[in-house]
Amino acid sequence: MYGNPAFDCAGAQIHAVCRQLATVVTVEGVIDDTNIERVTALALRFVIAEKPFVLDLSHVSSFSGHALSLLSAVDEGCFHSGVEWSLITSAPVMRAMQAAGLGFPVAESIPDALHHFADSIDERRRLLPLLTKKSA
Repeated sequence: MYGNPAFDCAGAQIHAVCRQLATVVTVEGVIDDTNIERVTALALRFVIAEKPFVLDLSHVSSFSGHALSLLSAVDEGCFHSGVEWSLITSAPVMRAMQAAGLGFPVAESIPDALHHFADSIDERRRLLPLLTKKSA
């Protein structure tokens, strides 16, 4: 099979793309009690130590309160891998987050998230010469 296959998760489809600046996982459809474990496992599979992570849920049409465990798992997985992450939400996802009082790093779009990661890399590159001069 060539290209980027979609993973089918009982009402949700998952696509993953490893870009230069970040790994982007896009979920479309419904995330509920029937597929949350599979969606979470697949999303976490793409959290890698070398790259920031973007979870794009902008095409999720239904998001149950129990599905918030996906966001907590991604947050924890990225923390343990030492990578930044960003979430792109849909209205159902944002409503569930607000109802639960949860906050995660949110971007308006994939390009906005990638731009943020590029800015972070540029900032670290600017600081690196200063750090090496102080340690010399």
